[in-house]
Amino acid sequence: MKSLTTDTFFNGRISVKQNRAGYRFSIDAVLLAWHARPRPNDTVLDLGTGCGIIPMMLYYRHPKIKVHGVEIQAELADIAALNTAENRMEDRIFIHCRDMKGLKHDLTYGPVDLVISNPPYRKTESGRINPDQQRAVARHEIKATLYDIVETARRMLRASGRFVIIYLAERMADILIQMRSAGIEPKYLRMIHSQRQTEAKLILVEGKKGGRHGLKIDPPLIIYRKNGSYSDEVEKMFMP
Repeated sequence: MKSLTTDTFFNGRISVKQNRAGYRFSIDAVLLAWHARPRPNDTVLDLGTGCGIIPMMLYYRHPKIKVHGVEIQAELADIAALNTAENRMEDRIFIHCRDMKGLKHDLTYGPVDLVISNPPYRKTESGRINPDQQRAVARHEIKATLYDIVETARRMLRASGRFVIIYLAERMADILIQMRSAGIEPKYLRMIHSQRQTEAKLILVEGKKGGRHGLKIDPPLIIYRKNGSYSDEVEKMFMP
């Protein structure tokens, strides 16, 4: 295992180990965890869990849920398992080093209520691929494509189950078309802007398996104030 750093989250209530030089989670994970909104007793599946930060944030806020985190990269899966153990969450968070394309209901003891993903955004032919393997797999569709992610969500969700994903705004058409073709009807959309005057870089999309047509679009989420500090809404997302 590479050299690790230890950071704290939620005012020191969660400890997070990450690779010093490899893949490290970004604010995308914080935004996704805030918008996932699991219900009490939900079983949640996190596709591409990385260091396990999203399952830990979700479980801290919603202690009655169970979360299965799936990570194809063995070193990251080991770190995620270490994080859940050190935060004493291993009775409710289960880390699996698996390829999502082969997941079946036996892994989660039946269909799940909520699937979430902060997936690789870039197609392999778009942009420079990072020489660090962990970062490359996290950013480009090397191990899993958008089709793989949405198809896995469809397969693992119960009827009327929810799928929540954060994705590139420029690929909005791709994600909406892919979800509808898989029978996961887009029900909620929110654009994410770095600042009020900039174009949207990311989107949050929620879909419902077998849902009726009808899409709600929330006001945009602005990450930074003019002075570069986080907006009031984003600051709340970093709190327990």
